[in-house]
Amino acid sequence: MRVVCNIAAAIALSVAPLIAAAAPLPASAAAAASAASPAGAELAAFRKAIRSKYDLKERAFAAHDPAPILEHFYTADVISVGQGEGIFIGREQIRPLYEDVVRNNRVKIESVYTFVAGRAGWDWADFHVTPTDGKTAPFTFAILFLWTQIDGEWMCKGDFFVTGSLKAGKLTPPSAEPK
Repeated sequence: MRVVCNIAAAIALSVAPLIAAAAPLPASAAAAASAASPAGAELAAFRKAIRSKYDLKERAFAAHDPAPILEHFYTADVISVGQGEGIFIGREQIRPLYEDVVRNNRVKIESVYTFVAGRAGWDWADFHVTPTDGKTAPFTFAILFLWTQIDGEWMCKGDFFVTGSLKAGKLTPPSAEPK
């Protein structure tokens, strides 16, 4: 429980300055889309940079190679929390997860709502997983990626995911979760 509280506190502290400057919480999907960063050079550059990182992650899954994800996508102190997966703090804790999941899955990351301010940003995305075992049905995670810019490079400092789709606006019921 203490770890969960520490994670929640870390996330809250890292995004609080950005949230404080933001507008009130959106009441609909359309309002959420309009609450994303206003179009401009900063947002365009951020989207391009994180799309490059998503492409790297997709290629790593296709090649069944966790190294690019662990070394060039996540920061060393990453925090990843996932429904049905667990809580992972630091690259060494997520290493076994990625060594396992890249073996039998392909992924496609679809950015949905994006926000950036200075050297911090986040991206709500749909993370589509297609298992390659021929038995397991494809599924989607609604995921929040937390980004930080380090020496000019955008790196993922954390993520939080549940089964479901942001674009569809629905969570997957627990009975339908992948095993």
